[in-house]
Amino acid sequence: MNPILALNYETALESLGADYYDDVAAAEFPQQILRFRNDDLLIQLGLDPAGVSDEHFVEAFGKFANPAQPFLALRYHGYQFGEYNPGLGDGRGFLYGQVRDINEELYDFGTKGSGRTPYSRGGDGMLTLKGGVREVLAAEALHQMSVRTSRCLSMVETGLDLWRGDEPSPTRSSVMVRFSRSHIRFGTFERLNYLKRPDLIEKLLDHVIAYYYGHLSRFDRAESYLRFYTELVRRVAELVAQWMAVGFCHAVLNTDNMSITGESFDYGPYAFLPTYNPEFTAAYFDHYGRYSYANQPGICKLNLELLQQPLSAVIDTAEMTSALAKFEEYYFPHYKHLMLCKLGLDGDATPVRDELLVATLQLLADTQVGYHQFFYDLSQAFKLRWQQDLNSILNETELMPEVIGNNGYQKWLQLYHQALSDLSPAEFDSVEKILTRSNPQTILLRPQIEAIWEPIAQANDWEPFEALLAKIRSGK
Repeated sequence: MNPILALNYETALESLGADYYDDVAAAEFPQQILRFRNDDLLIQLGLDPAGVSDEHFVEAFGKFANPAQPFLALRYHGYQFGEYNPGLGDGRGFLYGQVRDINEELYDFGTKGSGRTPYSRGGDGMLTLKGGVREVLAAEALHQMSVRTSRCLSMVETGLDLWRGDEPSPTRSSVMVRFSRSHIRFGTFERLNYLKRPDLIEKLLDHVIAYYYGHLSRFDRAESYLRFYTELVRRVAELVAQWMAVGFCHAVLNTDNMSITGESFDYGPYAFLPTYNPEFTAAYFDHYGRYSYANQPGICKLNLELLQQPLSAVIDTAEMTSALAKFEEYYFPHYKHLMLCKLGLDGDATPVRDELLVATLQLLADTQVGYHQFFYDLSQAFKLRWQQDLNSILNETELMPEVIGNNGYQKWLQLYHQALSDLSPAEFDSVEKILTRSNPQTILLRPQIEAIWEPIAQANDWEPFEALLAKIRSGK
């Protein structure tokens, strides 16, 4: 028996009823070649990877053998680039099934590229192979950097020729299975508000709390609702702080791309910062920089504010406004903590550390050295004598010629040395470990992605892809 099909599939979302989804069928593909399988997730599901063959993956997620329940295309709306769009929904994917992991937490298997649904809006419902490769890489890289993210369970090449305006065409096709806590979006609630169905909003919110915020169930209904929104504000603020610290630009932060569990997902035209540029924009079609790197915290807060419209049917708006006012209280301390870790400094911010962070970002902006390379070189160059000898800091790295002539370098150097000098012996002993943990060598800059895609496109050579994945997972 196929171990994937033998998992204990639940009907949590299906039990909500047909007001929330449409039953759909998967497309039939001319071929199915497994290109990626995530054995780490099999272990999380309680399966032995050795007992799950590639053919098992293909049967489940390429040929779409049915796990004794329907496939569900979820209904939702969303604000896209600031404009409300009621014509959305799962247009090239569906909820394949829901299962518990070894910790008894409910997860979704959601497809991407599995064919047309009622919400395809004239599209073919397919996913390019390059798009699948990019999402696999993004999810694994962000997971390795401790960002709260969905991951990819599998990717199957499907043998179709697709035509796209943003890729040389015809281009190859794939179907990917995303593994996430939930595919319920901010836009799922927005649709119900558009339909003037407060009863369905309440029903959906009860479902979300029961399955994803179960610790709130001990409170009465009104209090659990408000506590849900308050916790979601915190989760989203901390998530965007994680993106900002690792230099990640999601690119399309529409409300239909915001998860109700505060998890990062749906990686389209994302990019990691090459250099520190607050105005950096990842999507070629984001002409006015709405979703630029620096705008991400504000956009996420705005999306939480927009979510108040449907939730006001069951939660007091003034109380939600007070909860949202704490967004910065959650965001800034978490961002500072993560950035200090990139400098090898764990613990709380201090006046010196606050000044150091400002000086670090200014130095990166002025010199335009590689954002990730700067911190990686810092981790590789670290010496115990840095705490005593200011002039030894970074004097053996390739960054020195690029930064030493900058007006802000001496200020940064003095502040960094002061921050190191303030550490106790035990704290200083941890600096190198924190630097190494917080600054991986391998970052998915666009040239790296193109470098592994070219052999796939030209010679069907997957070795560079596998090698890059191995480096990402090793943390190197």
